[in-house]
Amino acid sequence: MALLLPLVFFVQMLTSCASLSTATDALSPGQSLFGNQTLVSKEGNFALGFFSPGKSLKFYVGIWYKKIPKQTVIWVANREKPIPNLSAELKFSNDGHLLLLDHLKNLIWASNSTRHASNSSAAVLLDNGNLILRDGANPNTVTWQSFDHPTDTYVPESWIGMNKVTGEYQTLTSWKNSEDPSPGFFSETIDPNGTSEFFLEWNKSERYWRSGLWTGNYFAAVPILPEMRPHTIITITYVDNKDRRYTTSTYRDRSKITRQVMDVSGQIKQWVWSESAQDWALFFTRPSSQCDVYSVCGPFGICYEKSMPVCKCANGFSPASSRDWELNDWSSGCTRNTKLQCRNSISDAQQDVGFLKLQSILLPSNAISVNSNKVEDCRSVCLNDCSCAAYAYNSSGCFIWNEEVRNLKQLDQGDDMGDTLYVRLAASDIPSSSNTKRTSIILACAAAAVGLGAALLILIYLSLRYKKARFNRHQLEGSLIRFTYAELQNMTKNFSDKLGSGGFGSVYRATMPSSGATVAVKRLEGVRQGEKQFRTEVCTLGLIQHINLIRLCGFCAEGDKKLLVYDFMQNGSLDSWLCEDLHRALGWKTRYEIAIGIARGLAYLHENCRECIIHCDIKPENILLDESYSPKLADFGMAKLLGRDFSRVLTTMRGTIGYLAPEWISGMPITPKADVFSFGAMLIEIISGKRNKDQGDEFLFFPAWAANKVSQGEVLAVLDEKLKGDVNMNQLITLCRVSCWCIQDNEVDRPSMGQVVQVLENVVELNVPPVPGSLQCFIQG
Repeated sequence: MALLLPLVFFVQMLTSCASLSTATDALSPGQSLFGNQTLVSKEGNFALGFFSPGKSLKFYVGIWYKKIPKQTVIWVANREKPIPNLSAELKFSNDGHLLLLDHLKNLIWASNSTRHASNSSAAVLLDNGNLILRDGANPNTVTWQSFDHPTDTYVPESWIGMNKVTGEYQTLTSWKNSEDPSPGFFSETIDPNGTSEFFLEWNKSERYWRSGLWTGNYFAAVPILPEMRPHTIITITYVDNKDRRYTTSTYRDRSKITRQVMDVSGQIKQWVWSESAQDWALFFTRPSSQCDVYSVCGPFGICYEKSMPVCKCANGFSPASSRDWELNDWSSGCTRNTKLQCRNSISDAQQDVGFLKLQSILLPSNAISVNSNKVEDCRSVCLNDCSCAAYAYNSSGCFIWNEEVRNLKQLDQGDDMGDTLYVRLAASDIPSSSNTKRTSIILACAAAAVGLGAALLILIYLSLRYKKARFNRHQLEGSLIRFTYAELQNMTKNFSDKLGSGGFGSVYRATMPSSGATVAVKRLEGVRQGEKQFRTEVCTLGLIQHINLIRLCGFCAEGDKKLLVYDFMQNGSLDSWLCEDLHRALGWKTRYEIAIGIARGLAYLHENCRECIIHCDIKPENILLDESYSPKLADFGMAKLLGRDFSRVLTTMRGTIGYLAPEWISGMPITPKADVFSFGAMLIEIISGKRNKDQGDEFLFFPAWAANKVSQGEVLAVLDEKLKGDVNMNQLITLCRVSCWCIQDNEVDRPSMGQVVQVLENVVELNVPPVPGSLQCFIQG
């Protein structure tokens, strides 16, 4: 039998190769696909064939993008019935059905076409990714199509919704994980009650996100910002007629590749292909918070918004499937390390069972209310019920959860919404106070021994290398060096070589005594924090690493003396390169790369740090350039270091007039969109080589004039004359439009920095922006 299988497969190949010897987009009746054969759509956008996801040894029939190097599957035929090897065939039968047969001719999957077709029918892969079965006698008649049976992906020209005639739903259902396309727990479907609203659901039962109703232009919960309307890549529409209700999209720009996926994380994600990065770029995510997905961590799994990965198991629990967790599929959740034994009495149960205390937990919604006036009584109720998995007692009373506990979310300590949850565990898995004490004693002894050994090594080291050891007295905090004030005095030659000054203090050139490397030392002014808190915030900032953020090397905290040590940037700050003579003028390519770099750095601070960091003082003076003119944002995180809350009141601000957003000037709380405004104002300076206000015969606020010119399409009028027109026009138009969208009056109308990066990387395009209303009064003539 082992020798027979390859022979059968070889014979099958011979019988089909003649008709598929060249690339084709269609199968005729009686034709089949085998092994590595594929159908390729007419213009080469998509391919249909056999594939094996990731490291899986199972095979599926699917459709994927043909023109991009990263295989990305948009549709799977046999997602619930994989085949173990490639000894199978995808056949277009003589009666007009697609059939997937294994090597024994057993049926694995069928298209279930609505009608039989003639011998002149064909199975055709279209350039929009739709696989259709077409009646040869009437080519306009489609008897079956893959767009009617989506898996996890929605592409332009496909649809999700409901067929009113057949009662079928077109629903997106997540893969189980990246190596298993079988249906996962998460799905997106239209409201069965007949409205235009779409829901994200867990296990087709728990709704955790809704799109809002169709407004005529967009869905209420996913409004399209004017600057991205809609995204110039696709146009979204909603259709409700006698046959169907569904949403679909059409291309505006076919040069861009985009897809929407019901992700294994339970989030709907829109992706756009980036040619420059040769990878998918994330455009938007709903819900934006991973922990807002119902049961994303499975039973007993806890979702931590600020950790990676977001799902963890509590003490006494372990992942139910380690392999699934490695693939970021947490749906199996956590399981107790010790299986619980049910006892007939509370006294017996108390010997074998205890409760793990979890604090600041957002309690699951499926609780059972129990009549109990004290936390002790609540505990007894749970202890006396073998099905009780956890209990909680708060101001609303006693609540218990039976069997599995799902949708646990860890909140920050002190969050008013958090409660204490007591989870049932085997007593042996709960650390006892005696064990804790014994462990503490052991750790203390070990620490003392290590400390003595370390002290001895330090003494030996100091005796051998006294001069260098004096410098190495610094206490390392993470990757940061803690300097003494005297050392920084010496390194800066008593602060004699001043590089510049700003709102937060003065900066001096310094030389590292060990390596001779040049660094910059900033002496901070007006710091309100104590030494311990300041040191904590500095160490947090020291962990923030990005190619477009200045690297913090070390610090000093001695009483009221607070200093920071940074990498030295050879080309100084951006302001020194603006308004300079021809010989020092930056070329257009360099300016564009600087703009992208600044945007990436800000997007990182706003969207990728554990806590969003608003810079609050974006201006050319705070953009430093290294030897390659790569931009580095300086002075980020100063609000924390100075112990001031920039987001509350105007009196705390250190921003610079000319770059301040309208809401900040009016005393409103600020958001990351305040940085977006400052970025837009600075972008105009980069384009024009002029500062944002000039003193001439009459006062002219330059951004107002520039925004007016951009709205009229006169972008060359804004360009720096020193460049003499040597510019990429598409990039110039892009930068001008981005800058004017960024300085819109209403922060809702401004893009996020992540969206700005996508525009500058040519992932999306922008429409012509309006002139901000507040600037109209500045426009001359």
